[in-house]
Amino acid sequence: MPELPEVETTVRGLEKVLLGRELRRVEPRRADLRRPFPEGLGQRMTGARVTRLGRRGKYGLINTDRGDTMVFHLGMSGKWRINPNELRPHDHLLLQTDEKLVVVLNDPRRFGSVDLLPTAELDDWGPIGELGPEPGEISAETLRDELCSRKAPIKSLLLDQRIVAGLGNIYVCEALHRAHINPRRSGGHLSSAALERLAESIREVIAEAIEAGGSTLRDYARPDGELGYFSKRFAVYNREGHACGVCQVPVRRIVQGGRSTFYCPECQR
Repeated sequence: MPELPEVETTVRGLEKVLLGRELRRVEPRRADLRRPFPEGLGQRMTGARVTRLGRRGKYGLINTDRGDTMVFHLGMSGKWRINPNELRPHDHLLLQTDEKLVVVLNDPRRFGSVDLLPTAELDDWGPIGELGPEPGEISAETLRDELCSRKAPIKSLLLDQRIVAGLGNIYVCEALHRAHINPRRSGGHLSSAALERLAESIREVIAEAIEAGGSTLRDYARPDGELGYFSKRFAVYNREGHACGVCQVPVRRIVQGGRSTFYCPECQR
């Protein structure tokens, strides 16, 4: 699933071609995403000018001069393509600008979504209103407040978007490894020193992944077709049996909450 760095990279790619442009054509092509397209999406967006692009958690935001924000989620396999040579069966939404540039939202597994909301109401919309702070805003104090008295494993807690917005399986595994924290440890029992290491690791991992253009896993690519390269830096994620880059002990895999967790049994005690 595309996580925060992939969504941020996508938004930055779209910004280069959509910001300030008028949308001359907005065409929902098939309606079988996670939920139907908003009623009147094409009419409300056609003729509007894009005034801002942003992100909140794993949601991409496209603001227009009509006071609307189109909110997209890439689900498991979604990606935007810029000026594709041809349209594909799973191209769900097409946008064309006044420069005749085309961007297309493609989602073969159809777990993504597109919503259209008044910009002024965005922060009160359930999926966004419930999100916790962004990873770049995380501090040891923030984590202490959120994790206090929580008995669940720290790995599971960090996947809760109400605690930290945008974190997913990949970057939680990597952050816990950098912080030398065992993923099975109770979140409410972490020491102040461990929380300091964890907050710093979360900020670092996300910043480095954004700089690298995200992680290329199966379907993900940037809107311009370039691949993300942070996967080349994985210390533990998807490396079961391979040597830990720090201590050379083989990386292990366990299942927590139905998700694979990768960790080093030596570095993460």
